[in-house]
Amino acid sequence: MTDLFNKIKEVTELKGTSGFEQPVRDYLREKITPLVDDVQTDGLGGIFGIRHHEDSNAPRIMVAGHMDEVGFMVKEIKEDGTLRVVELGGWNPLVVSSQRFSLHTPDGRIYPVISGSVPPHFLRGSNGSSLPKTEDIVFDAGFTSKSEAESFGVFPGSVIIPESEAVLTANQKHVISKAWDNRYSILMVPEMLQAVKDETLGHTLIAGANVQEEVGLRGAHVSTTKFDPELFFAVDCSPAGDIYGNPGKLGDGTLIRFYDPGHIMLPNMRDFLLTTAEEAGIKYQYYPSAGGTDAGAAHLKNEGIPSTTIGVCARYIHSHQTLYAMDDFIEAQNFLQAIVKRLDRSTVDLIKKY
Repeated sequence: MTDLFNKIKEVTELKGTSGFEQPVRDYLREKITPLVDDVQTDGLGGIFGIRHHEDSNAPRIMVAGHMDEVGFMVKEIKEDGTLRVVELGGWNPLVVSSQRFSLHTPDGRIYPVISGSVPPHFLRGSNGSSLPKTEDIVFDAGFTSKSEAESFGVFPGSVIIPESEAVLTANQKHVISKAWDNRYSILMVPEMLQAVKDETLGHTLIAGANVQEEVGLRGAHVSTTKFDPELFFAVDCSPAGDIYGNPGKLGDGTLIRFYDPGHIMLPNMRDFLLTTAEEAGIKYQYYPSAGGTDAGAAHLKNEGIPSTTIGVCARYIHSHQTLYAMDDFIEAQNFLQAIVKRLDRSTVDLIKKY
């Protein structure tokens, strides 16, 4: 597992939030370029490697992660030099305070910054029970004034990204890190392309990652329009509910994500996934979700694109410290490889048949 952990550490410690995915895009470009025929980007910055099929009638299959992690953007610099922010992606305000972040200026400089908290001494005489609002949380980089912050290149529009190191748990089975949602996909896609590089596939494969998923599935609208796939497979991480008595258990394998508020899995896609998983010996679990993935945007594009999500679950996502099982990644990777190898014109037509 040491090699897998080192790869996980590498991808999760990359820094790239919504609209500012360049470091992740650079990493993905380097990894996928030797494994595909060409690499293309869309107008928002999504990046995809393409393995062309010689038959023009071969189906076009799209496998798409997303590059962005949740973060913040500076909306205001106060006269005392502290910062106020807007969310880039969904945050629980209770996990924001007293954390370390990196502050990225428009000209590329990076500074340490922390989110403030209220000491208990200042809460005496109050019930201390009010839930903070993200827009009210103080972000503090140690500047003494607004003018000093500006002299260091900090202006509204600067972005703030969680700072956290990936570590293994004592039993060596789990990882604690930031950004497994969705650096999971940034590892999944190159690993899949490497595994099938010598395989003769029955389709044109378009594999990479979208931008700005965390702020409304934006990149998937653009990339699916550009590449016009017949099937779309999002690669994404979902919240584990096991410790709360809800679906999504660490160690129980990849997810058969049959429902979320923006996407219902089509019956023929469900049958294809279950048959593939059973025949390949994949460990899987059924999973309904309260949130969405890029499959929710992709399936509504063009004339309708049958879509699904190849996922894993993790505890405490959208925070500095997410916990997840390496075995689940392995099951999801094996599942994705089996899917990619199995698809051809007849299989795709069967999935699309009504």
